[in-house]
Amino acid sequence: MILVIQRVNRASVSVGGEVVGRCGKGLMMLLGVAEGDDRTDAEVLAAKAVKLRIFTDDADKMNLSLKDIGGEVLVVSNFTLLANYRKGNRPDYMSAANPETARELYEYFVSLLREEIEQVGTGEFGAHMEIDISADGPVTIVMRSDILRQQK
Repeated sequence: MILVIQRVNRASVSVGGEVVGRCGKGLMMLLGVAEGDDRTDAEVLAAKAVKLRIFTDDADKMNLSLKDIGGEVLVVSNFTLLANYRKGNRPDYMSAANPETARELYEYFVSLLREEIEQVGTGEFGAHMEIDISADGPVTIVMRSDILRQQK
């Protein structure tokens, strides 16, 4: 799994002009599920994401986590994070999980976040979505579950 995290002041996602998910101060997350990913991948990413100390404290140092600030989350599925762009100019997405598996793992990832964070908004899986964010920093972090799993 690949997780792109952006620290935001606020974010929302719309489908067909209607807002389907939002968050206030916290994290906007794009989640890509790869072929071969399983629940452990979702677990290591969710656990790390809620504990990342990327929010500033009173001394203006990034020492606080999402949990520390009572932050909110918006999670959007994004298979294009698995793009293979090595050959030619049209990426392929052959390493992305099939839609059924990706949906199940996306929903599992969201459920793990909801165990830790009070406000977790989502996009609409498989839909064409429009995302509006107010980035804070900007602070953007890309996490891969395969790297986190190697550290266990």
